[in-house]
Amino acid sequence: MSRYRLLALDLDGTLISPDLRLDPRDVEALQRAESAGLRVVACTGRPFPGALPWTRRLGLEGPMVCYQGAQVRLPDGTMLLDHGLSHDVAMEVIRFARDRDLHVQAYSQDRLIVERDRPEAHWYAQHAGMELHFVPDLDQAMGPTTPKLVIVAASEVIEPLLPEVRERWAGRLQAATSMPQYLEFTSLQADKRQALAFLCRRWGVPEALTVAVGDGRNDQSMIEWAGRGYAVEGAAPEVVVAAGGRTVGRPGSGGIARLVDELLAANGGGDD
Repeated sequence: MSRYRLLALDLDGTLISPDLRLDPRDVEALQRAESAGLRVVACTGRPFPGALPWTRRLGLEGPMVCYQGAQVRLPDGTMLLDHGLSHDVAMEVIRFARDRDLHVQAYSQDRLIVERDRPEAHWYAQHAGMELHFVPDLDQAMGPTTPKLVIVAASEVIEPLLPEVRERWAGRLQAATSMPQYLEFTSLQADKRQALAFLCRRWGVPEALTVAVGDGRNDQSMIEWAGRGYAVEGAAPEVVVAAGGRTVGRPGSGGIARLVDELLAANGGGDD
């Protein structure tokens, strides 16, 4: 039987609980996984500065996928892959949000930039562990590309927006929800699947020997692509379908630890 060689894990809603906690059982299991030769890759929508403290707490020292797959970075910040959203398309999204009085934010050189001091900006910054930087005009502050844009609003506002923006920018950008309050936009070349495929080519890991776990629509592409995909219990129905109905428990349930045990058993107990 072929050994699984890569385990790709979303962070928020998969490893990190809504109250920003990690389950010690999951942390310990990931260390066992890596000791047994299973590469563990954090795949998150979080910006690099907001992801790094969590990968350190998890004991992960390899590359991480951040900004929804727009970047692959080493813990020291070294850039391995960078696919930003072009300025012109980004401004179309920003104008769309302005016209509807929705909070929208961009990123420049790992800085979270916003035009208006709104509660949504502070809520996101606190959750992401990022400092807010207020700018007069995103058009001028953003630069030639931005890793991603995020519209932050109540879930009942975001949910009907998703099909609208996907139709509006079909073939020009990717849009997905990461959490119910976050509608995220990236370039066509930037999603978690494509970032993982990049790492697998780099490491010579066949797609069939990968496992991916997530809870959001932004995880759907990597769950479908991986040799074996899992959705977190309570994920959107299309994410569960992408996983073939396979699920793991929510953060705090030890679900990732149990999955690691299953994978290591399938790999022959982790013995070389």
